[in-house]
Amino acid sequence: MQSKKKILLVEDDSDLGTVYQSRLELEGFEVRRVANGEEALSNAVEFKPDLILLDVMMPKINGFDVLDILRTTPETMSIRIIMLTALSQAKDLERAKSLGADDYLVKSQVVISDVVARIKYHLGIV
Repeated sequence: MQSKKKILLVEDDSDLGTVYQSRLELEGFEVRRVANGEEALSNAVEFKPDLILLDVMMPKINGFDVLDILRTTPETMSIRIIMLTALSQAKDLERAKSLGADDYLVKSQVVISDVVARIKYHLGIV
């Protein structure tokens, strides 16, 4: 049996983070949750996730800056990154894409099963 896929969940909203973490663990993923950009960067290198679910508006370092740093760091540049954010403007989507996000989901426009489906898609799990 293959080992569990690892997901780094970067979400500063405690309730939302708990909901996502529980669902992803139910789906069979190994999940590590952090609440800010600084922790996201250190855990991306140390935990070596297969995919990062990244919020944008967070304390310390925002998600766009985290994305930029992850994409320019050799150890983390190939990790799949899905932005999960409240920001729904086209300019935010463009910025995420230009910085190398694999996907961009707006929290108000998706339900958790949509997010799980996108994660599975990006990890090649059918």
